[in-house]
Amino acid sequence: MRTPSAGPADLTTAEHAIDVRFRTLLARLPRRGPAGWLTEFLVFGLKQAWACVFGAAMLAVILAARLWYPDDAALARNDALTLAAVAIQVAMVTTRLETLRELRVVLLFHVVGTAMEVFKTEVGSWTYASEGVLRLGGVPLFSGFMYAAVGSYLVRVHRLFDLRFTRYPRRWVTALVAVAVYVNFFTNHYVYDVRWLLLGAVALVFGRCVMHFRVFRFRWRMPLLLAFLLVAFFIWLAENIATWSQAWLYPSQVDGWHPVSLAKLTSWFLLMIISVVLVTWISPPQPPERVTGRTGSAGRDRQTRPDG
Repeated sequence: MRTPSAGPADLTTAEHAIDVRFRTLLARLPRRGPAGWLTEFLVFGLKQAWACVFGAAMLAVILAARLWYPDDAALARNDALTLAAVAIQVAMVTTRLETLRELRVVLLFHVVGTAMEVFKTEVGSWTYASEGVLRLGGVPLFSGFMYAAVGSYLVRVHRLFDLRFTRYPRRWVTALVAVAVYVNFFTNHYVYDVRWLLLGAVALVFGRCVMHFRVFRFRWRMPLLLAFLLVAFFIWLAENIATWSQAWLYPSQVDGWHPVSLAKLTSWFLLMIISVVLVTWISPPQPPERVTGRTGSAGRDRQTRPDG
């Protein structure tokens, strides 16, 4: 009976210790049949939760501030959220749950996201409460950490699932698409919104790409566009929690909260393109590993057999 393969080599020190402990425990579970599939599903959920730790912590703080932060507190709620976000980021680095190399991408998400936030609030796309001093124009500084949470998730999920890609497009092409998407977030207020053309361009550029990922014992495949859509959907769910918590509000929610329109999925889907391009700055896409068959013939994709 083959033992499970080791986890990804680029785990942080803390993550490696956790990975070894969990693999020792999970290796005792059945490999095949319903129990084997259930094990894969369980590990998938645990890894996704671990990848989301930054975003989950931010969302928990925002929700807690909505429910329990006193209205008459000396420190404005937005400033408290900013300080809490800084504390979460520091904890992520000092506990080695995030590397300094990855922190560069997270900080870049801050800059890219905050620049867009300043513009969007100026044109009235959404608003924040005017309280607090830790702000840039009409934007409290904790807003940048929400974009950083997306960046943190992407860099973490890349190593936790050992992501590999078949037919990944040339990075300079993806960079051009990402720049066009980012520019459109600004120019759509003055000229024609070309998001549907950009969605077509994304489908054309990424349509043939397949993502390969390791859960526990096996590698799996998924069209990259589907992965983009799934992540965008969960960001949309988080956005509903954040707007209910009044972290920010869209104009239609000022007189009473209601769920964010599903049309926002297109914005989050396009934001995924920008996010992925930023992450490839430190983690260039790699092809799937190849293994040689028993006869010594041409290798085949490792996802066709258990790892190990």
